Amino acid sequence: MKVLVVGANGGTGRHILEMLGKSNDHQAVAMIREITQSAELEKLGISETVLADLENEVDHAVEGCDAILFAAGSGSKTGPEKTVSVDQEGAIKLVKAAEKHGVDRFVMLSTVGADDPDYGPDSMKHYFKAKKKADDALRESSLTYTIVKPGRLSYDTGTGKIRAAVKLDDYSGEIPREDVAKVMIESLTLESTYGKAFEFLSGDTDIVEALKSL
Repeated sequence: MKVLVVGANGGTGRHILEMLGKSNDHQAVAMIREITQSAELEKLGISETVLADLENEVDHAVEGCDAILFAAGSGSKTGPEKTVSVDQEGAIKLVKAAEKHGVDRFVMLSTVGADDPDYGPDSMKHYFKAKKKADDALRESSLTYTIVKPGRLSYDTGTGKIRAAVKLDDYSGEIPREDVAKVMIESLTLESTYGKAFEFLSGDTDIVEALKSL
C-alpha cells in the first residue's frame, strides 16, 4: 500500500516513517513543506517525498496513493488561527482531495476530548473544536476511515501495549508517540478499525490484539 504521511516531520510522523521505512507491506510518501527536510527523512529509510503545505493546495500530494495517515498538527506554540488553518481546514482539504482522487483509506490522528470540546479546559477548547470539525468531515465523507484518539502524549519509548475502547472509562496515564504511530499503521489494514473512532492510552494489551477487539 502506498501511504501518504502528513505531518511527516513531526514527533509522531517521524515514528511512522521509521516504521514504514522498515515495512515490506507499505511504501511511504512523506509530505513535507520544505525541500530541505527530505535529506533528514532519508535517514529514516524514506526515499519518496512530496512538497505540499496544508495551508495551500494539496491535491497533487495525494495522487497515486492508496491511503493517508494524517498526523499533522499546528503545535502547542501557535495560536487558534493556525490551529484552524492546519488541524481543521488542512485536514478537511485532504479529505476532499482523497475523495477527488480515489484515495479510499484515511487514518486521522485526533485526540481524546474532541467529541466534547466544551467540557475541556478553556485553553484547549479551540483545539478540541478544530479536531472535532475535522473528524466530523471525515466521518461524513465517502472514505473508509479510522479516527484514532490518544490521551496525553509522551516521548517515552513505546511499549507496544495499550488499552483501547470507543470511550475509555479512565483517562489516567499517557501514551508514547511511538505507540501512537504503531496504532495508526496497524489500523491501515485491520478491518476492526474501519469506520470507527476510538480512544487509547498505554495499557497491558498488545496493540494488534487491542485493535482487533474494538
